[in-house]
Amino acid sequence: MKHQKNKMMLKSYLNRGEEMDKIIFVIVAFIIIYVIIYRKNSGENVYKYIVRQTSNTYNKYAPYSFKTVREKVKELGQEYTPRQYAMQVSIFAVGAFLISYLYFYNIVISLFYTILSITIIPYLTYLRCKRIYSEFIFEQIQVYTTNVIMEFATTQSFVKAMEGVYESGVLEDPVKTDVRTMIDLAYENGTINQSLDYMNNKYNYYIVKNMHQLFLQITNEGSKNSASSLENMSLDIDMLVENVYRDRIDRSTFHKKFLQFGIILYLMVMLVQFLLGVETYIQMLDTLLVQFLLHTIIIINTFFLINGERYYNENVGVE
Repeated sequence: MKHQKNKMMLKSYLNRGEEMDKIIFVIVAFIIIYVIIYRKNSGENVYKYIVRQTSNTYNKYAPYSFKTVREKVKELGQEYTPRQYAMQVSIFAVGAFLISYLYFYNIVISLFYTILSITIIPYLTYLRCKRIYSEFIFEQIQVYTTNVIMEFATTQSFVKAMEGVYESGVLEDPVKTDVRTMIDLAYENGTINQSLDYMNNKYNYYIVKNMHQLFLQITNEGSKNSASSLENMSLDIDMLVENVYRDRIDRSTFHKKFLQFGIILYLMVMLVQFLLGVETYIQMLDTLLVQFLLHTIIIINTFFLINGERYYNENVGVE
């Protein structure tokens, strides 16, 4: 019994030695990479070099539509700074390394998950920029519909109302350019039908379609009570805007709780180790089925979080 105990202790020491060798290897590898980059780019801050190279690669392969969206996010002043992106990468890398190490107690597997976690960041950036852009477009649509209704009350002409809103400077691109296109189409065709179809297809919001339908009815058929109809339409828009902003606050609160819940799901493995004992848990890791189940748990929980992020950023509650 004593001989077996000594043998187990020796094996434990050897395993620890192997883990230390792996840690030292990783540290040395990072130092070598740092030195190579520094030597190739003497005189330039290594951090700035890495950020610049990553940004250039990302801009080269990012889809055109996303580039347009991201440019608008930059104009709005809501784009992350390089320091914020570096902080995000650090949090993801450290978090993924620690969590995966708690699952497998294996440096190589932890590094694999660390790299995978960093590759998710561009997709999360895309979702975030898309949400900010969608919220910006909705605000512009609100400005467009509200001001056109007010202008129409004075001019009694839909085209003149659009011209008044366009010249007032309250709109920003791309909505401003689209309103200019609507005006040109109206003068070119002599009717507002093509203009309304253009805007309805470009911005699939029911407040836009309802307002355009009302203007089309007033223009083609006339209405003795157009002032009352326009006032009701304006009230509907105000009510929608209020609901959208309330929904935005509720979703933001739920999003924070959702992330907390997702992180807790990752850390459930600590409860398992507490119940079984760390040594017993490490011995179970030698079984392929256990490792497969642990990988499956991580993958499922990650997809759960990513889908939650996608829902939070894409379903902004305005369509």
